Amino acid sequence: MQFIPSLEWIKNYKKEWLNGDISAGLTVGVMLIPQGMAYSMLAGLPPIYGLYAVTIPLIVYAILGTSRQLAVGPVAMVSLLISAGVGQLAQAGTEQYIALAILLAFMVGVIQLSMGLFRLGFLVNFLSHPVIAGFTSAAALIIGFSQFKHLLGIKVSGEKFLEIMSQIFENIGSTHIATLLIGLVAIGILIGVKKIHKLIPGPLVVVLLGILVVYFGGLYEQGVKIVGEIPGGLPSLSLFSIELTSVQGLLPTAFTIAFVGFMESIAVAKAIHTKHKDYKLDANQELVALGTANIVGSIFKSFPVTGGFSRTAVNDQAGAKTGLASLISATLIILTLLFFTSYFYYLPNSVLAAIIIVAVYGLIDFKEAKHLFHTDKMDFGLFLAAALGTLILGIEEGILVGVVLSMVVLIYRVSYPHFAEMGLVNDGQIFRNVLRFKDAIVKDEIIVMRFDAQLYFANTSYFKDKVKSLIEKRINPAYFILDASPIIAIDSTAAHALHDLIDEMKKDGITFLLANATGPVRDIIVKSGLDAQIGQEHSFMSLKDAYDFAIKRLG
Repeated sequence: MQFIPSLEWIKNYKKEWLNGDISAGLTVGVMLIPQGMAYSMLAGLPPIYGLYAVTIPLIVYAILGTSRQLAVGPVAMVSLLISAGVGQLAQAGTEQYIALAILLAFMVGVIQLSMGLFRLGFLVNFLSHPVIAGFTSAAALIIGFSQFKHLLGIKVSGEKFLEIMSQIFENIGSTHIATLLIGLVAIGILIGVKKIHKLIPGPLVVVLLGILVVYFGGLYEQGVKIVGEIPGGLPSLSLFSIELTSVQGLLPTAFTIAFVGFMESIAVAKAIHTKHKDYKLDANQELVALGTANIVGSIFKSFPVTGGFSRTAVNDQAGAKTGLASLISATLIILTLLFFTSYFYYLPNSVLAAIIIVAVYGLIDFKEAKHLFHTDKMDFGLFLAAALGTLILGIEEGILVGVVLSMVVLIYRVSYPHFAEMGLVNDGQIFRNVLRFKDAIVKDEIIVMRFDAQLYFANTSYFKDKVKSLIEKRINPAYFILDASPIIAIDSTAAHALHDLIDEMKKDGITFLLANATGPVRDIIVKSGLDAQIGQEHSFMSLKDAYDFAIKRLG
């Protein structure tokens, strides 16, 4: 059951779950048809490939995934990354482009599966939430404006925000009015339907209305761009060729999609999991499931997929209890492929653009930007840098900027952690930070310091500098007490530094006292020989004991 989580819910399936699973499966299946086609178009692929992407991958994830509500398929972010990455190697819509997009799905799958098997899910933690929020918000803007070519019926190319915007302004005079009106009405209906009830399949409503309006109004003869012929039938097995040059060209995009796709998927899976405590969510198994879904999907002509926010929320709200809901959704798509693709011939491109624009608008995180601005200026800077990097440099470059900045901030924060000089408050019973408690009592001969991080090579110099600066401020320092309660580890570099520091203190007539050391830290102190240097009589279980000891010795 560890490697095939679905066996657990299959074995323990309850009759009362069935209605919810059927309802959710049909609702999400109906939603996936227009959504899959729209995101396929965004990825630069013919619409039919969007339907291929919501069949086999959906089934594979339902069997191997640990989340019982996550709905896997194409998402706007990944589709844009496909367009940006594959678009550098081939012309969108060509046979070569399609082959590379399918190869990309295989590569993404291999990366995710490998990460899952080697338990490397923790690596995504190196992208902080502010970076993800900034990157996602900027990418949502790029995605939204990239659809203006279909919404306005004009020619717009390029993947970077400034390029897209300049071309929109250059060609806006050529706007096709009928196309624009159809798109605007579709956007209005999608927004209105959401407000009425979230379970109403808005995308399907606008698709049906769009087809009817274009067909009976003869608008396709007046220049309204339509999807045209969509081949029917199930996707055939496709054993694509893996050429070294293609793999090398796609590798940066594959790693980006593997990371971004997994982060989006695990984020929504965790959010939904908070409502359901009857199963366990495993990040590494999620990587295995997503990786396998992409690998198997690529064999059946699917482009890269991952878990999506909107359809997962709909899946949960519609009553999904197990992966059976996803299997029902996939069955509905298969029936559509077999019997109903011809009905989408007159579907206007502007309707698919409207679906994408409304979907990605929710990804622009205004609230998070405002929250970060008021609570943490450094995190707000990260948000802004990731957003601007993505808008100005491009999607892949933006995520790279985010990774680098996340690492820089992480290194900075662990290298320059918080520390506090402590004083007595509450009639001499409690020690608190003297900067926060102005009435804290400080005795000139006794220095009390708390260091709020592990001691290791990256922050050792900083630690020594802060200790010396506190000592230099005193007239007659006699005792230095280190409150080690927040220190969870000491490496060999820090142990050597402590050894030298204690020697320097002794030469200056200052006695080093240690208080509140945790078990692991005491073990390191013993192994490094620091216990003998400090002296057993100078090591204390509490800060108060150490302080009282110093007071008594001072007389």
